[in-house]
Amino acid sequence: MALSKKRRQHWIAANQQEYSQNYSSLHFLSADEYAQAHQSRQNILDSLASDVATGCCETKLDMNNLSPGCRICADGDWSCLFINGRCNCDCFYCPTSQQEIGQPTTNSIEFRHAEDYVLYLQRFGFRGASFSGGEPLLTFDRTLHFLKTIKAHMPSDFHTWLYTNGSLLTDQMVDQLAAAGLDEIRFDIGATSYQLTALKRVGNAIPVVTVEIPAVPEETERLKELLPQLVDSGVRHLNLHQLRLTPYNYPRLIQHDYRYLHGERVTVLDSELAALELLEFVHRNDIGLPINYCSFVYKHRFQAQAARLRNGHFMAKSYECLTENGYIRTLILAGEVSRLQQLCRRFSENNCDPTSWSLVESRGRLHVHPCLWPLVELDGVEVIVDYAFARQLPQMTYRNPFTRIELSSRQEFVIERSRAGREIVFTAEQAEFFVRNVLLANRAQKDLGDDASTVDEFWEDVLAYETIPHGLQEYY
Repeated sequence: MALSKKRRQHWIAANQQEYSQNYSSLHFLSADEYAQAHQSRQNILDSLASDVATGCCETKLDMNNLSPGCRICADGDWSCLFINGRCNCDCFYCPTSQQEIGQPTTNSIEFRHAEDYVLYLQRFGFRGASFSGGEPLLTFDRTLHFLKTIKAHMPSDFHTWLYTNGSLLTDQMVDQLAAAGLDEIRFDIGATSYQLTALKRVGNAIPVVTVEIPAVPEETERLKELLPQLVDSGVRHLNLHQLRLTPYNYPRLIQHDYRYLHGERVTVLDSELAALELLEFVHRNDIGLPINYCSFVYKHRFQAQAARLRNGHFMAKSYECLTENGYIRTLILAGEVSRLQQLCRRFSENNCDPTSWSLVESRGRLHVHPCLWPLVELDGVEVIVDYAFARQLPQMTYRNPFTRIELSSRQEFVIERSRAGREIVFTAEQAEFFVRNVLLANRAQKDLGDDASTVDEFWEDVLAYETIPHGLQEYY
């Protein structure tokens, strides 16, 4: 379902606010120009339709032969540990300042002890973990210690990988990483002027060698020439990311003649087209190197969804559900207490699980699990839906409900529940549609969008909590 005019205006206003006086210097296009760019993208996608597989609600391609780490990420089972916060390179596209070593961190939680991080991985059932930064090789002893500890305590098929620009990599480091059991190493060759020296040093020592770089439009032709060399150097996967504008990298990105896209964040249109062009080039020239285009919308939608789902399980009550998009949904019937009590008696008479509903008499509200819906009659009651999300924090804010997660005697954090927005009150007709098409049918947003009655701002707000949008980023 295409974004409504209101939603587009919302994101445009948010982008204007983020960049304030610098916004006017960004090269956005006219509606006709965006339409032409959209057609260029569609032409490439059509030409690849029989050769590549799309996945993750059509936000990622090619899904064929993803690296093991990317597969785990797509499944939502990946933990990224920022082992330090300093980098020795100075890439123009880097989205954040990386000047402080700091402590190993994930989801705002610091881990000074590798053993506590292992307990964290076990508690949430992760199947893989990566070491990022900064540059992990700047704190090599720390990185190696965490890797060894993970490998000593996690299952044998637990996948580990490391991101590096490779400029500090030595033969001794390769040997130590391999001996510790590192499964995959990923090189940002864009940080070293596309030099292949470091990745050639790895050879067969580490099972999977991947190149992971942003798709820089002006480097497209150079990459086409490098592709056979990457294959010859033992690279098994090429991951291409979409360039994203941030207030930090703005002064340097603005020096490039890029065209930009509005959205949840400002992204580079030409970067996406360059990635797809490279994907098409690989298939047309039968180059044996799988390319994974990791779009901004994939990362923004699916990695956030995975975190919400992971944390939501700790905060959802027995009568609540987690939506496809990872939000905690509370289904509420509001009305006279006597009417709500009547519904409760019906649930009991049908031997329903008593934890699947909760009556709050003081507010005239009955919280019900969707499984009870066949027993619900809406006469005299109003249907309300409320959404919340859960996130990890190093300590409680005392503003919202939370649960404490104790990993060890020295390490704990909290999962906090926050409201995602205002309550949504349905009319009788809207309630019927919601129940039929969301609660009971569990249809995807793509299918809901085929019903003309859903294409309005009301359902757009509801579906933002319920489902993950399909397709790549809209061009506007």
